[in-house]
Amino acid sequence: MSYVYRTHGTCASQIELELEGNIVHNVKFTGGCHGNLQAIPKLVEGLTVEEVEQKIGGIRCGFKDTSCGDQLAKACRAALEAQK
Repeated sequence: MSYVYRTHGTCASQIELELEGNIVHNVKFTGGCHGNLQAIPKLVEGLTVEEVEQKIGGIRCGFKDTSCGDQLAKACRAALEAQK
């Protein structure tokens, strides 16, 4: 299942991802810090939604209450819920 998530409070404006059951694949960010947004998709490829939430959910970026990683964790959860 392909899913598009509009981010809130980050430089990246959108996250696209695919779920196979609860396994995360093919994460792509639109906007944001180029280096981080190349690394994050590689690090979460093949993880479950729960693993992504555990590893990067709640991470903050500077003074912001969220980060691209945190938004990805939220996007994964939203995709899983939409799949039900």
